[in-house]
Amino acid sequence: MSTEESTEILHDFILIREYKDGRVERLADSPKVPPSDDPLTGVRSKDVIIDPEIPVSARIYLPRAPIPSQKLPLLVFYHGGGFAIESAFSALYDAHLKTTTAEANVVAVSVEYRLAPEHPLPAAYEDSWLALKWISSGSDGDEWISQFADLNRVFIAGDSAGGNIAHYISIRAAIEPLGSINLIGAILNCPFFGGEECLGNEKDHPHFTKEFLDRLWKYVWNGSTGLHDPRINPLKDENFHKLEPKKLLIFTAEHDFMRERSLIYKEGLVNCGWEGEVELIDLEGDHHVYSVVSPDTENSKSFMKKVAEFINYQ
Repeated sequence: MSTEESTEILHDFILIREYKDGRVERLADSPKVPPSDDPLTGVRSKDVIIDPEIPVSARIYLPRAPIPSQKLPLLVFYHGGGFAIESAFSALYDAHLKTTTAEANVVAVSVEYRLAPEHPLPAAYEDSWLALKWISSGSDGDEWISQFADLNRVFIAGDSAGGNIAHYISIRAAIEPLGSINLIGAILNCPFFGGEECLGNEKDHPHFTKEFLDRLWKYVWNGSTGLHDPRINPLKDENFHKLEPKKLLIFTAEHDFMRERSLIYKEGLVNCGWEGEVELIDLEGDHHVYSVVSPDTENSKSFMKKVAEFINYQ
């Protein structure tokens, strides 16, 4: 293959570029970092392999000085990145999970799922579900989870595409219950949802317009039924009212390009017969997943406090 052919672009997004020869260039990834003991927060981390053949893995976080006799809530986290970039092992998400673990005093499992386009959806959904099943079946005897995590107090969370995954897990957990764990709550941080109509900030966002987001969805899942698919358009799901767990916390922000999707999601839950409690935090003046990309702001600190309160007072 000639050099000219190998540089011909097949798909070009702000986040990712795919060339005609199959080469993929991720344009917005943060660098990966190894697990570590963090002197600032006292949080420890390690990596585990969940399934070596697929492969699926995770990074587990343990807060400062846990006591085995006082087991802690378990938080299962799914990172964002449009299903196509970022990692549970990236510097961006490693820092976010360390802060979350310290602030909420939880054991956290951050799932490393496969990415599109090499592994189009539903790979990320299946990997994320497999990780939860791994936890429910004993996590291969992992000492941190077995000694310090309370499987009767399990929470799931994610930002952007990870928020979409957390929603998917919430629906699947209602249909295929995992009896050995008790899902208490879910946290959706600026979740990635879509639909046929153009709403709010999607109309005039400088980068993430509805046309862009629709193209991205079709790119990461070329086998999808499109914008009717309940995984991108939850209100189209006949099982929406079954969503499990029964406590839900949603974050969005004034300049989040998916803000209206979160508002509709909450309204849909309230009106569909779902027997749960949902709270939506709509922050004035901030942007998509502000708590991840701008962690030192007062708004992000307030976000962490709210997450800690949600987890520890259920």
